[in-house]
Amino acid sequence: MPHDSRFGRTVVVTPVRGRLTHLVNQRRFLRAVAPGILHVVVGVDMPDLEDDLRAAGVWGDVVLASVDDDPRGMPTARARNAGVEAAREHGARRVVLLDVDCAPLPGFLEAFDGAAERLGESAVLNAVVTYLPPERRLEGCSPDEAIPWVDPHSARPAPPSGRVVVDDSHRLLWSLAVGLELNVWDRIGGFDEAYVGYGAEDTDFGQRARTAGVSMAWVGGAHVVHQWHPSVMPPVHHLVDIVRNAGVYRERWGAWPMEGWLAQFAASGYVVWSDASLELTDAGRAAAAQARS
Repeated sequence: MPHDSRFGRTVVVTPVRGRLTHLVNQRRFLRAVAPGILHVVVGVDMPDLEDDLRAAGVWGDVVLASVDDDPRGMPTARARNAGVEAAREHGARRVVLLDVDCAPLPGFLEAFDGAAERLGESAVLNAVVTYLPPERRLEGCSPDEAIPWVDPHSARPAPPSGRVVVDDSHRLLWSLAVGLELNVWDRIGGFDEAYVGYGAEDTDFGQRARTAGVSMAWVGGAHVVHQWHPSVMPPVHHLVDIVRNAGVYRERWGAWPMEGWLAQFAASGYVVWSDASLELTDAGRAAAAQARS
């Protein structure tokens, strides 16, 4: 059944594996800033997800989808594709992909929808992302109370509210908070499900958009806050995924993604990397296993 709200049949899609607290916070913020909008939540090996959301008091306007987990890592590309197809079945004209770590602030959906109406089917819409430090948590916090925390990440464009910057910076796409028309999604072809685990699926998506003639749009006022969680930089705990996915990307596009991390891994002796090849070393396997333990 089509699901209409004041957001013009925009549907939000979130894949999740674990991180229930982050999802509950996201649901609270989404219900506050966009009441009535449909939210497709794609659970990866989370059979009790509906019960968990009901118990947390954040059920309502939710459609659950599910995909099987992958022993190699989080099947993010497959989960996003499944979520978009579920959104289509419920009457979506436009989708917003929102990772479970991200929570929208007031005006986020309005900014995206306004940009989409102006740009039509010419661009992928990119949000303005603030990474929160560990002391700034969303539990017990409202979207209005989080507005003063906005501090956009310096690695991406952050136009002021009301302004949209359109360019060809496809390698800067972060799929953690993007929006696009379903017709644009179809032109791009969705995410390549050969990418499993951490890394490169969004860089690949950006290149697929470039090949399809779709620009990047950076939408002022479309703010999301990224909830803190433990991480290691460079991400040694994802080293096996990064090496595997970098190889897939190299085969697709003839270039390496994530060059900064690959250079750091090579300097540490974790990989042997050249223009033509990338191999994980025994030291790299040991470091990855230790980081995951």
